[in-house]
Amino acid sequence: MANVQIALDLVKNGYRVGLGSGHAAWRFIELLGKKLSDSFQIQGVPASEASAKLAREVGIPLIPLSEDSILDITVDGADEVDPNLDLIKGYGHALVREKVIAACCKQFIVLVGPENVEAKLVPQLGTRGKLPVEVIPFAVGFCRKEIIRLGLHPQLLMDGAKPFVSDNGNYILECETKPIERPRELEEALKKIPGIVGSGLFLNMADKVIIQRGDQIEVKTRK
Repeated sequence: MANVQIALDLVKNGYRVGLGSGHAAWRFIELLGKKLSDSFQIQGVPASEASAKLAREVGIPLIPLSEDSILDITVDGADEVDPNLDLIKGYGHALVREKVIAACCKQFIVLVGPENVEAKLVPQLGTRGKLPVEVIPFAVGFCRKEIIRLGLHPQLLMDGAKPFVSDNGNYILECETKPIERPRELEEALKKIPGIVGSGLFLNMADKVIIQRGDQIEVKTRK
């Protein structure tokens, strides 16, 4: 968890911290809670109900995301990272809130590894074959049809016999994809479809990616 420790060292006393979701983010939350003391206090904004629950358990005080909430730092994981440090996120189904806290912070730090490192470091976004898209339930049929027109193959994420419902009360379409040739064009096309709340494309957002391979650490910074 050396990459988590590097991220922890970036968090200063008094910071407002975006708390991501997923295994890497949860390791960070656990260790951040242990770091709290009389001389080191922070406030957290969680990206999911699961992250909020864990943060409360380890004693991190949580605040709502208000109009004037500029976060000092957000720490999260990623499902894909390309050479430009663009990301696909959302395999854990918290993509919209993750994107919000990534967008309103001064530093967005992404943790990769030590598990599944080589699978997540991809030459091109979409290499792993999946792009999550969150949609409002009312529009799910329409959104599926429009997404198919873009060349993706969306399947409604299920929770047993019922559709999976996100923390926002929405559905998730898991879109089968090939490597994406023009991710920015795809993101703009998805944004134009009424009913889509957000996609797992996180473009031009990550400031640093901290990669752990065994005992080796590599820090990549956006140019």
